[in-house]
Amino acid sequence: MTAAGDVPALECAGLTKSFGGIPVLRGVSLRLEAGAVTALVGENGAGKSTAMKIAAGQLKADTGSVTVNGTGLHRADPGLARQLGVAIVPQELAPIEDMTVYENLFLGRELRSRTGLLDRRGMIADARHLLDEFAIDVDPTTKMRRLSVAMSQIVEIAKATSWGAKVIMLDEPTSAIPEREVARLYDVMARLRDDGVAMLYTTHKMDEIRAIADRVVVLRDGALVLDRPVVDTTDEEIVQATIGRDLDDLFPSVPAPRDDVALEIDDLHVVGFDAPISFSVRRGEILGLAGLVGAGRTELLEAIFGKRATVGGQVRVAGKPVKRSPAASINAGMALVPEDRKGAGLVLSMNVLDNGSLPRLAHFSAAGWLRQRHRRRAVGDAMTSVALRSRGLTQPTGTLSGGNQQKVVLARWLTEPVDVLLLDEPTRGVDVGARSEIYRIIAQLAASGMAVVLASSDMPEVLGLSHRILVLRSGAVAGGLDGDAITAPDVQRTIFHLAAGFDPETGEPEATPQLAKEHRS
Repeated sequence: MTAAGDVPALECAGLTKSFGGIPVLRGVSLRLEAGAVTALVGENGAGKSTAMKIAAGQLKADTGSVTVNGTGLHRADPGLARQLGVAIVPQELAPIEDMTVYENLFLGRELRSRTGLLDRRGMIADARHLLDEFAIDVDPTTKMRRLSVAMSQIVEIAKATSWGAKVIMLDEPTSAIPEREVARLYDVMARLRDDGVAMLYTTHKMDEIRAIADRVVVLRDGALVLDRPVVDTTDEEIVQATIGRDLDDLFPSVPAPRDDVALEIDDLHVVGFDAPISFSVRRGEILGLAGLVGAGRTELLEAIFGKRATVGGQVRVAGKPVKRSPAASINAGMALVPEDRKGAGLVLSMNVLDNGSLPRLAHFSAAGWLRQRHRRRAVGDAMTSVALRSRGLTQPTGTLSGGNQQKVVLARWLTEPVDVLLLDEPTRGVDVGARSEIYRIIAQLAASGMAVVLASSDMPEVLGLSHRILVLRSGAVAGGLDGDAITAPDVQRTIFHLAAGFDPETGEPEATPQLAKEHRS
């Protein structure tokens, strides 16, 4: 940490910025200290990306100043910002995938021999040394397309440090990487902090702030509303600063479920897991699926929807058996909102209308022709029902915020009646304010009589929405919670012990885990 009175690694003072007369930043001031990690939090549209781009020289502020280690960045000049030691790692990485790791690391500053030829041997050696410093076990001659998103991010960070970056800004670095690879990124950030690098990163995740950040800064409607050490700040204070209301208001009340069963799962045996699963969900009930990474939550939802192979068992909707295919599931009144909304839920280059039509094109067609008026009315009504914020049905989906993209994925099923809604990580990568809206929509859909199965790695989300919770482990049901058990003070400890294979009462590992097979409501 920098001592009091020392020059900060980066300082923004009184930044303002408007686009088309609409204020985006309203006098934002912040300091990044050498050897410290600052989390930048705020809803989509709060001004986070604009502030980062100004600090990186990609945009010019209307008023205000940016200084890097005491030197002013007086114009929008990414090259100058880089010379001063500022780097930005965007959320959407753009490596040259057909080039190797070392070629990407040295792009634009290639080593050359005395004769002017590329010194590939020298670049490979330097790249290997750099990767070793970050404990990255990757051959520098590997093509970038073969790396995971997490590894590509770390290569991008290593690239920045190789040219001497002392301020690194990361835009939601964990939003597109699996949980098992997050720890590796944390290790890299901790190493950079120890080396005196100042880091700023945007995130929506409370556990992430606690894990790595020294300070938290919150923007709301373009203004800075919180700037405080993490140890002196509660989760409730961060949420309230972000959305302008208390954490208790985040989850809506959900009416009690009805008596009739909408979804029945009998001995469904998913390929790759040892035991079959049985459970049922009533109309108006939200069933939460909890568990550790690899527990089988996504696999179970995909198997129910007919997207993943099974070796036995039956799925019934409203008492009628459903064939194991997505088409049959859709016709039976089931809908699936996938975990990866960008890869599996949307076609980002298509507009809202076309994305909203995809699951039910046959319903909007007659003799091979689209019934445009019917399609526009049905999709428009569905998007209105989820309060989609857009410029209209013709807006490309890729230009929407993460929360509004998720609303499109959800609303496109609502053009026809739905009996069973399967939700896989419905708020991943979505800011706190948009989460509150999505929770309200889920509660309303359940109240209308839908049976909802909610798989989430966000424990407050599962606890805040569910009538009943099943804990999965290795593709089987390890236990269930409902009623008072969900609101018990130590419920998260109980769920973790079930998910990890410990006895919930003693906390000791189970000698022979007894996996419950049947959980009826």
